[in-house]
Amino acid sequence: MKSFASGRISEIALLAAHCDDIAIGAGGTLLTIARANPGLRVHALVLTGGGSAREVEEKTALAAFLPGADVRLTVTDIPDGRSPAYWDAAKDSLAAFRRTCEPDVVFAPQRHDAHQDHRQLATLAPTEFRDHAVLGYEILKWESDLPTPSLYHPISDDVARDKVELLHASYPSQTDKDWFDADAFLGLSRIRGVQCKSRYAEAFVVEKTIIDFVGAF
Repeated sequence: MKSFASGRISEIALLAAHCDDIAIGAGGTLLTIARANPGLRVHALVLTGGGSAREVEEKTALAAFLPGADVRLTVTDIPDGRSPAYWDAAKDSLAAFRRTCEPDVVFAPQRHDAHQDHRQLATLAPTEFRDHAVLGYEILKWESDLPTPSLYHPISDDVARDKVELLHASYPSQTDKDWFDADAFLGLSRIRGVQCKSRYAEAFVVEKTIIDFVGAF
């Protein structure tokens, strides 16, 4: 397994259907990026939860998971679980969001996610971010829909455990869910770590990449 370094990252975009998707799918990676890149600019779009307590939770979470970063969060009020029925609103929100940023990397759901809201956003993301690296994160839940990842990001033991603590501190509305616990989050991170010869890792689906071996492009 060959490792490639990204180089310095100055700006990222985060896309989610629901408040907590981003932190669950990529929280450890975000902690690592923010700690290694002071002054990071972050643009985040969440399609559901606008004007609710969930939006407050998301603001708290992103501030914790992206320490020192300049975080700009937009949360719209598309109904949870009904995003496909609001295709125009989702598409327009994403198009408007795209005009606000020029990220080095985009984090979004992966298109084989079983939840219809996640799947719709995963399909829309590359239509707006056509020339960007789009990393599809995985969201642990009761459906048997975990993907076969194509990209792994090792995270340290401290980061893996910080992620779990921050998830519980940031999203009190979710802690009664039977899958929302330390064993589940650390278990998946441990499995992904095994798959890339690390203690812990987060994994992503990358549908299309370009590699330049000679510097011609």
